[in-house]
Amino acid sequence: MDLQLKGKHILITGGSKGIGRAIAEALIEEGANVSIAARGIEALEQTKEELGGSVSIFQADLLKANEREALIHSFIEQHGMIDVLINNAGGSNGGKAAETDMDLFYEAMELNYFSSVHLSKLAVEEMKKKQSGAIINITSVFGRESGGKVTYNNAKAALISFTKSLADEVIRDGIRVNSVAPGSILHESGNWKRRLEENPEKINAFVQNEIPAGRFGTAEEVANVVAFLASEKASWLVGTSINVDGGQSRMNF
Repeated sequence: MDLQLKGKHILITGGSKGIGRAIAEALIEEGANVSIAARGIEALEQTKEELGGSVSIFQADLLKANEREALIHSFIEQHGMIDVLINNAGGSNGGKAAETDMDLFYEAMELNYFSSVHLSKLAVEEMKKKQSGAIINITSVFGRESGGKVTYNNAKAALISFTKSLADEVIRDGIRVNSVAPGSILHESGNWKRRLEENPEKINAFVQNEIPAGRFGTAEEVANVVAFLASEKASWLVGTSINVDGGQSRMNF
């Protein structure tokens, strides 16, 4: 299917590895002008080289508001516009709620929620100028139901809620906002890879007991859904949250 993304200017945060990198690859295959942002310059440069040099890179610490502003400014300065923003950067920390320091709650919200809110608001300002655009927030099935570390769960739940609120505000400006909620995804830089290597018997039992499909998902399977949402083929999807989880979520919707 031709998603008609050729020439679109797309920014992906957390794009140097894992799901973000897979999204970049999928969109490059569609002919998009892809840019990735991350904190580590070495990882960015390595990814650029491995993807054939066609991707633009931006170094930014998304925990810092001024660097988020600089990122969007630099992107617009280089490309003139932004067609698609994919808020993929994120991570988990802490443990049980009562045992997790408040600093970790604040950090989790800054990385997983406020950074996406801030970048989305900045992108919307630019997208409104041309009355078109798409924003896709990468959340988690554990933002839709209980599970995972509490800090991560809270932040992703907030991001799903924000997605719907913003989507309803800006669809009349030609801007679509949606979210993708991955389940347990296995990739080289992820926690599941480490856990599988540390205790294969336990993790394989988890897969068989908790994922109806009987295997982990792949980053490429998430990327395919994101690519669809970035395209006009998804023109009537507004404010939705799509599970990409092999049936792992226990929700009925």
